[in-house]
Amino acid sequence: MTFRRKSVLVGLIVAAAAWSLALGMERGEPSHDVNQTPKLTNSCLITSDVDRLIKFYEPVLGLKAKRSGENYAEFHTGAGVLAIFSADAQEKYIPGSAEAAENKSVILEFKVGDVDREYGRLQGLVKTWVKPPTTQPWGTRSIYFRDPDGNLVDFYSVLKGR
Repeated sequence: MTFRRKSVLVGLIVAAAAWSLALGMERGEPSHDVNQTPKLTNSCLITSDVDRLIKFYEPVLGLKAKRSGENYAEFHTGAGVLAIFSADAQEKYIPGSAEAAENKSVILEFKVGDVDREYGRLQGLVKTWVKPPTTQPWGTRSIYFRDPDGNLVDFYSVLKGR
């Protein structure tokens, strides 16, 4: 299936879900159990080279990966988990569901204490910089870079007084 067909299919699914949600709201029905609000706990990167991403993220995040076999690793960041999973294993368990190193729509965002200090620290680790330290109009200071699979990463800090 081509990217365009996938995009159209995803768009139709989202539209159908939104329409269904709107109908339920018109009837006064909750969209879900309000006591069971979904909480995002993990983000998982599918890769053809688990070891390469682990070697990248360990020094970038300053965390040691917790491995579970050769196909899976986790970084417990305090707010959630960044997981790394083998594309071969993903294909085995959920065929056709993901393509390694094809992400161009999600940004992994990490809050840091000092963006400029992180920018200096990461110079020898990051190969692809997207945007140097920049103050954003919404009150954060950010750096954007890509991991070895091309995933976009944002290290940001909230400016004082915002």
